[in-house]
Amino acid sequence: MIMKASYGWLLKWILAAILIGVGFTMFFSKELVFLITGIVIIVFSLFRVVPLVKSLKKEILRTINIVEIILDFILGGILTYVGVEALQSGIQPDSIWSMAYKYILVFILLSRAIIYLYSVVFLDEKTEQIKFWSHIGIFALGAAIIGIENFNEEWIAWLLLIISLFGGAYLIYDGSKGYGNYRKYSLSINQSKTVSKDSKIEKDLPKSDQPVAEKDDDRPFVS
Repeated sequence: MIMKASYGWLLKWILAAILIGVGFTMFFSKELVFLITGIVIIVFSLFRVVPLVKSLKKEILRTINIVEIILDFILGGILTYVGVEALQSGIQPDSIWSMAYKYILVFILLSRAIIYLYSVVFLDEKTEQIKFWSHIGIFALGAAIIGIENFNEEWIAWLLLIISLFGGAYLIYDGSKGYGNYRKYSLSINQSKTVSKDSKIEKDLPKSDQPVAEKDDDRPFVS
């Protein structure tokens, strides 16, 4: 099997360091939680538009999902704005924004679950079991957040820190396997160079210096 050099492990280790660093930064700087949450919501909203428009066949399904995406985009923009303002001023957002953060998350989670379940039950949208149960989980999570009286961005900071640590650990582990393959590749290169060099030396030796195989003497024995 021919091995090839791959530096994907290096990229994974760099991403792991960035991920863990961002997780700790958000944990100690709560205003970043607003910013990162808003950016994530905006990115997910934008990247859903084209696939949804192409894949949904019923006009009512497209309309409902596009309205959801627009609302999510606006809410994500609000959180991003609050996060940027807090970073520029160096002052953490007011408690009213912590409350708004809670209900923005609740709205996004519950609206996603309700629209999905409505599409499956009443609009005959086909789905898979894993998507069905994951949206049940999303609905349960949104309902649970409502019941937590002191829920705020700090809860998400803990969650993001845990995710960043697990994600970073996985990238480091996966990168270590890639680094092991890279070292094997380096070893194979050095071995092939050594073999090639030895072969060249043996080829360049003069014939007189090359070992000659001993032959049996066929002459008759004379006493």
